[in-house]
Amino acid sequence: MKIGIVQQSCSSDKAVNLCKLERNIREVARKGAELLVLQELHNTQYFCQTENVDLFDLAESIPGPSTEQFGQLAKELGVVIVTSLFERRAAGLYHNTAVVIERDGTIAGIHRKMHIPDDPAYYEKFYFTPGDLGFHPIQTSVGKLGVQVCWDQWYPEGARLMALGGADILIYPTAIGFESSDTPDEQQRQREAWQTVQRGHAVANGLPVVAVNRVGHEPDPSGQTRGIQFWGSSFVCGPQGEWLYRASDKDDENVVVDVDMQRSEQVRRWWPFLRDRRIEAYDGLLKRFMD
Repeated sequence: MKIGIVQQSCSSDKAVNLCKLERNIREVARKGAELLVLQELHNTQYFCQTENVDLFDLAESIPGPSTEQFGQLAKELGVVIVTSLFERRAAGLYHNTAVVIERDGTIAGIHRKMHIPDDPAYYEKFYFTPGDLGFHPIQTSVGKLGVQVCWDQWYPEGARLMALGGADILIYPTAIGFESSDTPDEQQRQREAWQTVQRGHAVANGLPVVAVNRVGHEPDPSGQTRGIQFWGSSFVCGPQGEWLYRASDKDDENVVVDVDMQRSEQVRRWWPFLRDRRIEAYDGLLKRFMD
C-alpha cells in the first residue's frame, strides 16, 4: 500500500493552514497515495500551550465543516484520509478526535484520544475529555486501521489491543516537540525515545507503524515559555521496526511510502508473540499499581 504523510508547519491563520493542507493532500495524492495521514490538530497551531476558555471556540462537531471539506477531497482524489480534529461533542464536552474519511467521502470511523497529557505547554486535560471508545480498529477500503492519537503512542496496551482487534497497521497523528529549557542532549534523547517506543509496538505486534508529527516553532501566547519547537521526524516503519522512511526534524514534507502489507503475516510466523501470550497471567494489568 502506498501511504502518504503530510508533515507541515502551522500558522496562526486557520484559513491559511487549511489551504496549505489541501495543496499538500493533492500533492501526495498525485504521487499515488492510497492512504493519507495528517498530523494531530492540523487545522490550527497547537493551542494547548495555555489554558484559555475562548479557545473552545475552535472546536467543531463531527460530522461538521472539516469532515465535509476533507470528505470532498477524499472523494475527489479517491484516497482514505486520517484527520485529527478538536471535537465539540456537547456543551462543556470536548475531545481530541481522529476521524478516518473513506475514499467515497464518508466517515469510516473515529478514535477519541484515550490518554490525555498535562505537562507544561501541553495542558490538554483543560481541553479534552478522555476518549470513551476504547481501542478498536477502523475498517476501510484499504484495511483495518489501528488509529490512536499522540500521547496514546507511548502505551503498549493500546497498540496490543488494536492488534488483537485485527488492525493491519498502527497509525498515530502527533504533535510533540522540544521544551526550550532542555539541553540539546536531552532533546535528542526524547525524540529518539519517541521513535523507539513506537518501533517497539511494531515489533511486539508484527505490524507497520505510521507516525505523523507537526514541525516548526510555535510561540507560547502567554509568553511564559519560549514556545514549542516541534521536532517533525515523522516516520513509517515495518513490522520488525525497520525504517521505511524518516522525515526531517525541521522541514515540511509530503512523502509517499510503499509498505508491503503482506509482510506482517510472515513476520508473525517467525515471531509468534500473539501465540505465546500468557493471557491467564496478566490480571495485574487491570490494576493501577501492584503492591
